[in-house]
Amino acid sequence: MLKRLARPSLTPWVCSACLKQTRRQGQPRHRHIANIATAATTSTQTRDLVPPFVPPPSTLYGLTSSDAKRDDDALRKIFDNADFWTSFSRNAKKNPPTGIVGNRYLTHPEGFLEFVNVTLQRCEHVVAKVAGANSIEQYKSMVKDLDRLSDLLCRVIDLADFVRGTHPSKKVQNAASKAYGIMFQYMNQLNTTTLLNDQLKKAAAIPEVWDSWGEEEKVVARILMEDFSRSAIELPQEQREKFVELSNQIANDGTEFVERMRPHTASLKFDSKRMKGLEPGMVRALTRYGETKIHTMNHEAQMALRFVDDPEVRRDIYMAVRTADKGSIERLERMLRNRAELAKLSGYQTFAHMTLENKMAKSPEAVSQFLNALVEDNRHHVHSELQELMELKKGDAMKDNFPNRINAWDKFYYTHQLIHSMDSQIQARKQPDFLSAFFSVGTVMQGLSRVFDHLYGIRLVPRETQPGEVWDDGVRRLDVVSDTDGHIAVLYCDLFSREGKTPNPAHFTLRCSREISAEEIEEAGTLPHPFSSPVEAATDGMSVSYNKEKGSYFQLPTIALICDFSTHYAPRPTLLNFNDVRTLFHEMGHAVHSFLGRTSLQNVAGTRCATDLAELPSVLMEHFASCPEVLGLYARHWATDAPLPMAALEQRLAIDVRTQPAETEAQILLAMLDQEYHGSVPLQHGFSSTHIYHNIYNTHASIPEPAGTAWQGFFGHLFGYGATYYSYLFDRAIAGKIWEENFQREGQFGGKGGRRTSARGSISRENGERYKRELLSWGGGRDGWKCVAGVLGDERLSEGGEEAMKEVGRWGVGYTGV
Repeated sequence: MLKRLARPSLTPWVCSACLKQTRRQGQPRHRHIANIATAATTSTQTRDLVPPFVPPPSTLYGLTSSDAKRDDDALRKIFDNADFWTSFSRNAKKNPPTGIVGNRYLTHPEGFLEFVNVTLQRCEHVVAKVAGANSIEQYKSMVKDLDRLSDLLCRVIDLADFVRGTHPSKKVQNAASKAYGIMFQYMNQLNTTTLLNDQLKKAAAIPEVWDSWGEEEKVVARILMEDFSRSAIELPQEQREKFVELSNQIANDGTEFVERMRPHTASLKFDSKRMKGLEPGMVRALTRYGETKIHTMNHEAQMALRFVDDPEVRRDIYMAVRTADKGSIERLERMLRNRAELAKLSGYQTFAHMTLENKMAKSPEAVSQFLNALVEDNRHHVHSELQELMELKKGDAMKDNFPNRINAWDKFYYTHQLIHSMDSQIQARKQPDFLSAFFSVGTVMQGLSRVFDHLYGIRLVPRETQPGEVWDDGVRRLDVVSDTDGHIAVLYCDLFSREGKTPNPAHFTLRCSREISAEEIEEAGTLPHPFSSPVEAATDGMSVSYNKEKGSYFQLPTIALICDFSTHYAPRPTLLNFNDVRTLFHEMGHAVHSFLGRTSLQNVAGTRCATDLAELPSVLMEHFASCPEVLGLYARHWATDAPLPMAALEQRLAIDVRTQPAETEAQILLAMLDQEYHGSVPLQHGFSSTHIYHNIYNTHASIPEPAGTAWQGFFGHLFGYGATYYSYLFDRAIAGKIWEENFQREGQFGGKGGRRTSARGSISRENGERYKRELLSWGGGRDGWKCVAGVLGDERLSEGGEEAMKEVGRWGVGYTGV
């Protein structure tokens, strides 16, 4: 379809908006844009380099010029020093409004309607061109035309969707929502019209046309034809109408399922004397007339499961927080039945078969091979962890609390005791933020820029924001600059908390990379526009670069990164705990995929790849977050500039490693449940999601789930991640393998003085270039298995299949730590 959605939201480990972005055997050609002269938007000049096979290493944190060193210093200060940021942006405030993220139409709310009207004119021009194609030459441009049509739709839909959920102004939100609605409806009309599909299939069937297309065009042609097919466009009219009806019902039920989750029991009351172990201040705040009220959907329920000594209290709370109400279960089951019927209508065995057809896994059977292998790899790790919990329980167990086994309501309580015992050394310091002092936001962003410079020759350059360019004064703009290609992307960083802001970390692709044809620049110049040149008109005023080699312009990837880091440290800089550091590295993993996956066609740019490959770059970045060589590049005390004491961090990471097996098992169980729900069972007589839930858990879980719970009513990712919830575990396994095989090897640099061995492969330019060349630079323009095989140098993986999935499962997910 013309706008493809790929990644739904994941809770504990993935950003929510990541979910909305929807890879030739042998040596790949360099598909990233080369020899770019920086455009007017670029604040740093490109250095004239003729790189060898591997560009030379840096001499100081990857900074070989005075400009680079100045930018590196400013990068830390714009996040850590509010006065410096105010001064940095002061001169730009005198300029005329530039529009949200540089889009010149969006200088005022009414501009959204103007943006939509201009875009609709351009869309209609492309549709007419595609519909009227009847010659070989016209058919040759078919894929680029349809990709442009998709880009026009995404420009409005993606940006409007982001603005309506992020901008503080209700007027701007409403205008963005109207723009989104108009374009989404128009897109659905196009996706249910047979003409575009018929013309594309006709073009692809002509050998002369097919042979004229480059590799990217062929990949995009296949993608579009497959998506059209999955949208039932080739079915008879009556069945097509049924498909649309089912799709709408699924969307409505799925949205309601996520938004209206409720527990069967909203709250519980206990005698306050039974709350021993819970923090006294919390108990006092929750107690009236001797009774403590625990709301099952609130934070106090989770705290009680960790701290309350009374096992019967913990059992009652556990049962309540794991049991959804009847309405949530009914909405879920209706959505699952409709998905199963939709797949059957489209000629697929199950919804999982339909969904996985164009993923790396290809089939539910392959996913099962992966998950079963992962269970076997993880089993002994979980057993070891449970043995430790059992030893703790034997020391204080009550006779009526099953002293010879760990129950579901015991797990959090004894896990907390295990962590507390391991954490005693840090607790003795009486400084809970001891490690945080070495991770200010500015320091971590500076570190990310230095890592990217070492690995890929790109760095983050602070840029003053123009009036109206950002949705809040706290948003920083960074230009991404390559040592060989100049200005390659724009990144907006909205990292600090404020009232009304979502707490969920997220990566938004506001605009993808794409080559702009001379024809559309000429066309843009003929329409009325408020721009100084046809090039600006063709890109709505947003950032572009010029490719000398191709003689054409490229629109730059434009990314927004959202986090919710507390600002209560002021006037000190905002400090991050290590989970926050991992989160920032994770989200920047998505961003670097967008920076370097700079393709000519937007349908395969950056993160627009298979769902089960999309998390790989972000999960891999989590390994860099805890790597000593990486930490040595930047982690220093915000006030004293003292280096990070690695021993203290090692102890902190050891705690995470000890508790990860059980967390991995929980993710495996959810992935199994997701596969079962999207198989054939929803259409069977007497289908019960609760029965299946208990069957999965009591067959595969190391701790049985007590009868009477129905937690599946809280599994919101079943809507966004239907049949693909295994993806994060899958990418964790691959990321761990790439980390060990590619980034933990000794690397070599090429330079004028010849080749020399690096200190460690984790920050080796050679290893970074290999990963970029084989995977990142392709975006979604190459089969994911070929990308992974290329990085690992293992051709056995290049064709994928069930055995490849099983092999990945054998690798295990790995446990990151120093």
